[in-house]
Amino acid sequence: MLNRVRSAVAHLVSSGGAPPPRPKSPDLPNAPSPQTAAPPEAPRSPPATAGSGSAAPAKTVEARASFSRPTFLQLSPGGLRRADDHAGRAVQSPPDTGRRLPWSTGYAEVINAGKSRHNEDQACCEVVYVEGRRSVSGAPREPSQGQGLCFYYWGLFDGHAGGGAAEMAARLLHRHIREQLKDLKEVTHESLVVGAIENAFQFMDEQMARERRGHQVEGGCCALVVVYLLGKVYVANAGDSRAIIVRNGEIIPMSREFTPETERQRLQLLGFLKPELLGGEFTHLEFPRRIQPKELGQRMLYRDQNMTGWAYKKIELEDLRFPLVCGEGKKARVMATIGVTRGLGDHNLKVCSSTLPIKPFLSCFPEVRVYDLTQYEHCPDDVLVLGTDGLWDVTSDCEVAATVDRVLSAYEPNDPSRYKALAQALVLGARGTPRDRGWRLPNNKLGSGDDISVFVIPLGGPGSYS
Repeated sequence: MLNRVRSAVAHLVSSGGAPPPRPKSPDLPNAPSPQTAAPPEAPRSPPATAGSGSAAPAKTVEARASFSRPTFLQLSPGGLRRADDHAGRAVQSPPDTGRRLPWSTGYAEVINAGKSRHNEDQACCEVVYVEGRRSVSGAPREPSQGQGLCFYYWGLFDGHAGGGAAEMAARLLHRHIREQLKDLKEVTHESLVVGAIENAFQFMDEQMARERRGHQVEGGCCALVVVYLLGKVYVANAGDSRAIIVRNGEIIPMSREFTPETERQRLQLLGFLKPELLGGEFTHLEFPRRIQPKELGQRMLYRDQNMTGWAYKKIELEDLRFPLVCGEGKKARVMATIGVTRGLGDHNLKVCSSTLPIKPFLSCFPEVRVYDLTQYEHCPDDVLVLGTDGLWDVTSDCEVAATVDRVLSAYEPNDPSRYKALAQALVLGARGTPRDRGWRLPNNKLGSGDDISVFVIPLGGPGSYS
């Protein structure tokens, strides 16, 4: 078991080879392409290739072909190469071509500092038409076509162990949500919309399970999604990304992270109810530290699935097994393997050097929080900030709120470029600058070496709802 744990740690800190090119997954069965109230979407950023006349090795071309970025970035082949450069870590944002994201949303991203071969984050921003619905009276400036309605959609997908799951989710999850909303007879009830979003996450995860072999959907991803429908914002989070609203300087949390620490009791309860999932290798109990064989028969603090505090128990032979949940903070792991407990994918994930699957302990269901935009008169400086954990690992909510105030105050309230500038400032602030053989923040602490992706969604001001 000790060798397996060592192998798990080595696997976590090492970066594997480039994933093979993936054929595109088909769209949802019998699901037409979504019609939108926004301008037609630009073609997907093409994969970067070697310059003309160069004789690049075949495996280099394969590695580039497997790398893609969100379509709305409109990256050229040269832009893709810059986006894939771990040394320069250039910040990427949509170009200033007059075609802005819905609500003048700001977006920025940057690749990791070598943690993985490519940027495994993905993002999506769409206006999605739900056909077959009657017009809803009283909708606050809601775009509609014929007998349907539209919803606005933003999604961040933080991939791990490969970018396949994140790319697939970015391409298809909003279509699953559309299909779920189409089946509703009434969309004004919050609980029905929340249930539709939850179902969509489950169907997305099931589609990944079905197609993981034929389409090589490797790895998994955390998913943070925002849906605006009929005056309400629905924030769905499955993973360790985070969303906050900054309103008149006040911070309103719109999600919470799902990690082995925050979901310890759920994981332990499942291990208690279904001990066969632990394979005789793990114990569902938690101890302050790893127990040594010489401590058999002694008393040690522990806690189980029913406990928030600690109590003493006599150490028995089965307590020498590795804890289901071990470590603290960012080092906490489920089965010494994965540090997040909710998300999409991970159907092939197993304990290192073992056939024991981890997926039963990972939930695809998001927590959905609702914010009613009609209950508050928002100003142009009120924003919803979405970020993958690369941002939040080194930046607090208060620091984000301070950056919101500093950047937006430097722009005119009706300047739509202010939100892209804010997204770029947040990414740059978390990335830091190259210094002392690493990326450093102004206080000389380490900057984020992870992929960083940020959406800034304005909640008030000119053009927000059109």
